[in-house]
Amino acid sequence: MAYKSLLTVLNFVADVPGTIAAASRLARSQDAHLDILVLGIDRTQLGYTYIGSGAELMQIAIERAEEDARTIEAAVTEALKAEPEDLRYSVEAAVTQIGALTDLVAQRARFADLVVLARPYGAGKGADSEAVVEAALFEGRVPVIVLPTQGLPENPVPRRIVLAWNQGAEAMAAARAALPFLKSADKVDITVVDPPQHGPERSDPGGHLCQMLVRHGAKAEVSVLAKSLPKVSEVIARHVADIDADLLVMGAYGHSRFREAILGGATRAMLEQAQVPVLLAR
Repeated sequence: MAYKSLLTVLNFVADVPGTIAAASRLARSQDAHLDILVLGIDRTQLGYTYIGSGAELMQIAIERAEEDARTIEAAVTEALKAEPEDLRYSVEAAVTQIGALTDLVAQRARFADLVVLARPYGAGKGADSEAVVEAALFEGRVPVIVLPTQGLPENPVPRRIVLAWNQGAEAMAAARAALPFLKSADKVDITVVDPPQHGPERSDPGGHLCQMLVRHGAKAEVSVLAKSLPKVSEVIARHVADIDADLLVMGAYGHSRFREAILGGATRAMLEQAQVPVLLAR
């Protein structure tokens, strides 16, 4: 397996330079094609309005979304000028209402091997940025790399990887999705935090996964950590820093009570504090 089709989705103009640079480096390192989807989003949710005002407000909102798309697309064009000529890419711009965003992103994402996205949290970011991540993960069913603020290093191929393991199906999906990275890394640290005393892996936490990865050629080992901080995400983040890892691989956890998919607390906490790229899968 290799990553041959990469997708990045841009809906926030400030994300353009860093995301294009990171996605370009990753695409060229994998000899992959990069698809760039630019989104102008109508974020209005019209409720009760004065008679006759609804159509006018909708038109204004669509025009604003179209202008946003043009602005982001112009920034993408400028950012691409700084990339090497051997980058294979395509750019598509679209305008969508916030309610239709999930279907649009999922339709594009499901034909990619990997989606590269900016961190969905931070100054100026809205619910649509998180919705893009959710659409790719939960509806597109494709692994996603969420970039830290500083993007990717010049050499985007990770050498030291932390793989967060809790025996869950999501973590297993993430391990399989990350195999191209895991096989080429110098070290894969399978990190288990406070494993249960009763369960199928009680005598050897992470052992079966380690065996599977070693058979694939990965240089894998297991670290079993105590939950010495209030949150598991904090323990993992500290371990990532302690071993100087340059990629975190973890399952994406979500809930569907109020929306089709809402990133769970552990996933959100990890994305908010991560200082390295995070590869998520579901």
